[in-house]
Amino acid sequence: MREPSTPKGPTFAALVQLFFTEYLVAQRAVSPRTVACYRDGLMLFLAFAQRRLGKTPTTLRLADIDPDLILAFLDDLEHKRHNSVRSRNLRLTALRAFLKFAARRDVLSLHVIERALSVPMKRFERPMLDFLSREEMLAVLGQPGQSWTSQRDHLLLAMLYNTGARVSEIIGVRVADVVLDGAACVHLHGKGRKQRVVPLWKTTVRETRRWLRSNTSLRSEAILLPNRNGQRMTPIKR
Repeated sequence: MREPSTPKGPTFAALVQLFFTEYLVAQRAVSPRTVACYRDGLMLFLAFAQRRLGKTPTTLRLADIDPDLILAFLDDLEHKRHNSVRSRNLRLTALRAFLKFAARRDVLSLHVIERALSVPMKRFERPMLDFLSREEMLAVLGQPGQSWTSQRDHLLLAMLYNTGARVSEIIGVRVADVVLDGAACVHLHGKGRKQRVVPLWKTTVRETRRWLRSNTSLRSEAILLPNRNGQRMTPIKR
């Protein structure tokens, strides 16, 4: 009589694929920005694991992901890649999200995953941020130069000052998102698909009108503050 075979869980590679294609995109419907953040974090971890264990991502197993490996990876981020504690914790968040997903798909590895999830976030002191006075901010803004880039960047800074928005929100504003007549405002599309409407000051309205008069090719669906190719600018990644 044949002995019953031991059930096998999904491979590590299959779990990674399901995490991104099925869980994050199909089930959670998280934003592309979150998917990219988790992807970058997992790619960094896999590259580190390959250097440390000598295993390619296709041969890695959940049992290989123990607290020592995770802590070594986080220390590498801080001391060799010079990541901040905030960035370190962000990478750990991505890894923990994957491990929690894997625990639901591979119950045979629950104990291994439970140990890996015991690695805590690192605490850090949040520095008190100072602020500029109105006079100091106006001095920073100054007057736009004659060049196209100078005028665009001046309006970009004015919009940021007026709205308090993230750079990623402002560079995504379309011409149609800006209301200049009546109750002037701008529609912002933020992180996690959150949308909000922020009133515009009279000075910002004047700047925007001047910009649109100088750039008559910018139609309603066009980016308000594009790059030289007429496309959305890309924020600088730290």
